[in-house]
Amino acid sequence: MQENHRYQVLIDKLDLKDFIDSFKEFFARKKPIHIEGDRLALNNFIQELDKIDFAPPAKTKELNTQILHLKKFGVLKLEEIFEFIKIIRYFMYLKSLSQIPQESYIWKYLQNIQIPTPIIDLTKNFEITGEIKTGIYEDLDSLKQSVTRQKAQISKTLNEIIHSQKLSPYLVDKQIHYIDTNETLLLKAGFNHIIKGIIISRSQNGFFYLLPEQIRSIRQKISELDDKLQACLYEICKNISSILNKHTLFLSFINKEFDKFDHLQARVKFAKTYNLEFVTNKTTNKTIILKDFSHPALQHPKPISIDFSSNLLMITGVNAGGKTMLLKSILTSVFLSKYLLPMKINAFHSKIPNFKNIFAIIADPQNSKNDISTFAGRMLNFSQILGLEDLIIAIDEIELGTDADEASSLYKVLLEFLLDKNAKIIVTTHHKRLAALMAQDERIQMCAAIFDEEKQIPTYEFLYGSIGKSYAFESAKRYGIPENLIKKAKEVYGQDKEKLNELIEKSAQLEMALKQKMLDLESKITQYERKKTEQQNLIYKLESDYIKEKNFLQNTYQEALNQLKQSIKDKEISDIHRNINNANKILSSFKKQNEIFKNTSESKKEIKIGDRIQYGSAKGIVKGKNGNICQIELDEGIKLKIDAKKLKLIPNISIQNKPKLHFQNPINLNVSLDLHGLRGEEAIEKLDKFLSDALIGGFDEVIVYHGIGTGKLSFVIKEFLKTHPKVLAFYDAPPQMGGFGAKIIKL
Repeated sequence: MQENHRYQVLIDKLDLKDFIDSFKEFFARKKPIHIEGDRLALNNFIQELDKIDFAPPAKTKELNTQILHLKKFGVLKLEEIFEFIKIIRYFMYLKSLSQIPQESYIWKYLQNIQIPTPIIDLTKNFEITGEIKTGIYEDLDSLKQSVTRQKAQISKTLNEIIHSQKLSPYLVDKQIHYIDTNETLLLKAGFNHIIKGIIISRSQNGFFYLLPEQIRSIRQKISELDDKLQACLYEICKNISSILNKHTLFLSFINKEFDKFDHLQARVKFAKTYNLEFVTNKTTNKTIILKDFSHPALQHPKPISIDFSSNLLMITGVNAGGKTMLLKSILTSVFLSKYLLPMKINAFHSKIPNFKNIFAIIADPQNSKNDISTFAGRMLNFSQILGLEDLIIAIDEIELGTDADEASSLYKVLLEFLLDKNAKIIVTTHHKRLAALMAQDERIQMCAAIFDEEKQIPTYEFLYGSIGKSYAFESAKRYGIPENLIKKAKEVYGQDKEKLNELIEKSAQLEMALKQKMLDLESKITQYERKKTEQQNLIYKLESDYIKEKNFLQNTYQEALNQLKQSIKDKEISDIHRNINNANKILSSFKKQNEIFKNTSESKKEIKIGDRIQYGSAKGIVKGKNGNICQIELDEGIKLKIDAKKLKLIPNISIQNKPKLHFQNPINLNVSLDLHGLRGEEAIEKLDKFLSDALIGGFDEVIVYHGIGTGKLSFVIKEFLKTHPKVLAFYDAPPQMGGFGAKIIKL
């Protein structure tokens, strides 16, 4: 109860009342928000429950008093019994869910709940509304039927009376008026010689509310039947209570487990409804890391991200710049995490430790206490926390209530005392002396609310590692204080203090510039990493292109030989055959030497500068070395830094008198061909030979003149070029080179 009271005060100070009230609406029955049990197990339970589609439990009543009554052999009322039935039925429903994975935490938990057979049998006797089903107790069914018949008789009798011709002149209306649950008719004076009954009341107009004698008689019978019905129900409840009495241990257990499950299901449903997240990442060193946290009380919050790794966070800076809300936000995140409540946050990138004691000293801006009582209250608060262990405390406007210089000295000592006890502290202050006194302590982290000088408004952003200026004069002007009064205030304030503030402001600006440089540096590092990846991808692409180019050259070589066979005159055939044989010998010799390269076993010697190496399918030379990192230059000219383990040492085999292939270029080789006036077949034959000669000659671009004419020759040439395997592209020549009457061909 004391713990409940403590966190209730904290809820009010952190502006969480509406948020917590919204959460409590998801409970099936009222209870405090704290939950007992192992936090790790409860977190696992919540994570599993979040993945299951289940119905929440119906609203139920607290049953501890009823369990005590049963232990004393008391008899429960039917509605009290049904509250137990609802709980049992809900656990039976959970155990029946097929979507719960076997061996999961929830599955094992439900398997441990064994409902006694007599209790299960009792659940079959009740309707969903709490009524006992028909066919279970004959006497009860008979009495209910009798009551139903008598009530039907009342309706029938009233209908007959209302439609009676004799009574019609005395009826004010034909409605049935209920007076103290009695069915009455509203009649005019003089009715007594037509109908008998009891006058229940009179209307403002002097008419009479009459309970007819026939209806009174039926009502009396219903009353007698109700007495018998209640007696019958009492016997039934007595019998059921006797059964429940034998299972009070189970009922106590299931009642407690229902509260536990109610705690968890309410959290899961609350989180899903409002798109909230649970922070399950914990730290052992009490570091608080928040990513995109939003305080629940704010309508349009600016998310907060902070790495609070020190012991004390001192927040300074502009008035109304969000200092108090930052303080409340940090403490709120710790509070919600402690009680396993979801919040608006990036949970994956956040870490929140657990604290045994959470304390807040936050001034109420509408508080009318004078300075002395405020300071005295603060001293009382400090006296209460000085002995607490495992503490996180937030103090808003720490110097409030007394002389700032005296407060600085006093609070420095108090804060250092708490720091020595490893307390986690968050402080907001407008006074620089306390910040200056504690700035050198490595356990302290500074934070300044940022002010937009150009727009003259707070930005609600924070600069970490800096002491901020209060901007009191600027804030006063923004809220309507005349310029002449602000000018006088600045004169009273003094030039020395203004210079100090300017220094502080410049320091903040330098910090901001440093922060921007760090962001720029991080951006450059990211670009470097991206370029590094691109370079690596380029290497792989070059290796792939190398293989493709190699295959292409081999095919070209073979096709060149075939073209030579076709184009050289018969008298040169013997020379061609001789050259081909020589080429085959050369290729065979070259293959053998490549096999020597390939099959040479990797040297066990350490790779040195100047060694020839292989990296993947590429080869190169080691140009430099630093430890295990080698700087290599590939044969393609690319320079890389690679771990020596990824390199393969290959021998520097020099090929003496490396033979070369020599082919005689075609006679009168030219880069242009004129096809004017030729028939289609003749033009194609000449064009085919022209392209073959150009390939052997090493030309990569030629031009063919065909003229415009009827367009037939142009069409034939286009179709041929589309199918030629060595034509990469072709297009109409520029106007000065023939225009539509010529084609430039890329080989």
